[in-house]
Amino acid sequence: MFSGSLASRIATRLVARHPEVESVCLLYFRSPFAREPEDLRHLAREEWPGVPLRTQSLKREYRRMIDSAYGDAFSLDRSCLSCRRILAARAVRYMERTGSEYLVTGDVLGHRGVSGRVLCEISKASGLDGRILRPLCSKDPMAQPVDLRGWCEVPNRRAPTAGLSEAMRGWANDLGIEPRDPMASRNRCKLTFPGFGERVAHLFSEVGFTLNELRLLDFPLYYEVHPHAKVVVAIEEQEKRELQNLFLPQDLRVYTAAPHGPMTLVRTRWEKKNVREREDVIQLAARITATHIGCDAETPIPIYYRFENDNERLLVNVLPFSSCSAIAVVEGIEVVPLGSSPVLVG
Repeated sequence: MFSGSLASRIATRLVARHPEVESVCLLYFRSPFAREPEDLRHLAREEWPGVPLRTQSLKREYRRMIDSAYGDAFSLDRSCLSCRRILAARAVRYMERTGSEYLVTGDVLGHRGVSGRVLCEISKASGLDGRILRPLCSKDPMAQPVDLRGWCEVPNRRAPTAGLSEAMRGWANDLGIEPRDPMASRNRCKLTFPGFGERVAHLFSEVGFTLNELRLLDFPLYYEVHPHAKVVVAIEEQEKRELQNLFLPQDLRVYTAAPHGPMTLVRTRWEKKNVREREDVIQLAARITATHIGCDAETPIPIYYRFENDNERLLVNVLPFSSCSAIAVVEGIEVVPLGSSPVLVG
């Protein structure tokens, strides 16, 4: 299982140079949390010329990555373990198709809640007991075992991770691998971003959420207004292009008269709201949009809005909040942080 991380590169190299190994295949899993990085194929070609790299998508499995055993509370360690179980189960199918005998991982004891007991459970649950090679879990990763199965044995200790990065850089140099880590965990998995996991866990607690709604969580300026309204603001041009692809026919588009101003998507169950409630959501979304222009808070700003399934454009003049942090309390609507994103609940 090749993530492109320094750990997975070292583990793969250690196994590939063992005299019992005839060939290796690189398998990468992508999901809404871990899309295929742009540099992944370049890295694979550079370090593994002629070795096939296959990528597979985790479709419905991604819903099980967020451990919900504790309600909607997010735990990165628990979610990482759930992910490991899912990846091992999926890797079995690929091994059967390619006739591969062993699965190689860059697991490190003591990292992200990984213990010897957990790794043994994953091996047994996936049907790969005695066939998952974890070189970095051994006492001395650079010591080549006589038999490949020596890397299947996982000690029942929780190894300290202090100094691990420096040790891996040393191992990489000894193996002729560039010790840089261009696809560090924060570039590979969005769940490692501060606050993002909390957003996802909150969304997963809703009934009938969609992949489209999951993609909205990527935007830094994401607000949730009670009850059941989402306001997403895009500032940069690239952000606006990405948000443009997520509008649904029933969504409200809010934007400024300025050509390079913010663009806002508002999603709610409009049919469930009365006229006053609809107006309140539109007014709030307009004020949030105006606030991110950065203009004088005492000067009304013209804000346009229209529904995606309607060509009629309407105009409202609103006062922005005094600052972005001032969206804390708005006429009885209280802002409660959800990870790194403000969430409006009332």
